[in-house]
Amino acid sequence: MNMRCTALFLLSLLLAGCTKKGGPVESEIVPADTTGVIPSWTLVWHDEFDGRAVDTTRWSYEVNGDGGGNNELQYYTARVQNSFVTNGVLVIQALKEQYMGRSYTSARMRTLNRGDWKYVRVDARAMLPSGRGLWPAIWMLPTDWVYGGWPRSGEIDIMEMIGHEPQKVYGTIHYGSSVQDHQKSGGSYVLASPGRFDDAFHVFTMEWDSVGMRWYVDGVRYYTTVHGGPFDQRFHILLNVAVGGVWPGDPDSTTAFPQAMQVDYVRVYRKN
Repeated sequence: MNMRCTALFLLSLLLAGCTKKGGPVESEIVPADTTGVIPSWTLVWHDEFDGRAVDTTRWSYEVNGDGGGNNELQYYTARVQNSFVTNGVLVIQALKEQYMGRSYTSARMRTLNRGDWKYVRVDARAMLPSGRGLWPAIWMLPTDWVYGGWPRSGEIDIMEMIGHEPQKVYGTIHYGSSVQDHQKSGGSYVLASPGRFDDAFHVFTMEWDSVGMRWYVDGVRYYTTVHGGPFDQRFHILLNVAVGGVWPGDPDSTTAFPQAMQVDYVRVYRKN
């Protein structure tokens, strides 16, 4: 009954086995909105992933094995094995393999200088990977770093999940005058049992204006914060699946690979 593909290594298997809609219980599935129309909002940027490949006019790749500043274990690549478009979804796939001195590979994509905004709403419909040590994220970083390096110029996490808690996601902002003075504000959303974010697509939303941010899952608001400081500049979107790190911990013998985040669409709106 689980529509999530657990054998994603071969593209041919994915083409045969993964679909855009999924989930074990029909009532838990949020139908895809094909119009992109939201009252009082204007769509200003979007990717529906309906082509045959990642659209490099919208996305670029970070290629490195630096660990993301969190002691992560993956090497991020631009290879088709780690990110590709099929059946109307973007697949970001984490593999267990030896590559460039690392034991795992994945992809980290961003809209830097292809999509940069201030005060917008971001909607992303996705199904997430699971397993100890997996760390999928949909988030934003400053484009111009006007206030200095992290965390001085801020960070906006639209959605993060740690893989051993597949029923729970987080929305957070990070800021502060230095790494030592790092501060954050955020909340979490837990699906009613037996719901899991690896069994069905869900819509993750963050609304951002000059006063604050609001986070939603499937249209249900779960956290609101008032902000100041660095959140008055342009930010861009990132999509990635990290492996390991100080928050999720490392994979163990229970973690199956390959694992993938499947993204149906990413849409950016401005308030009318």
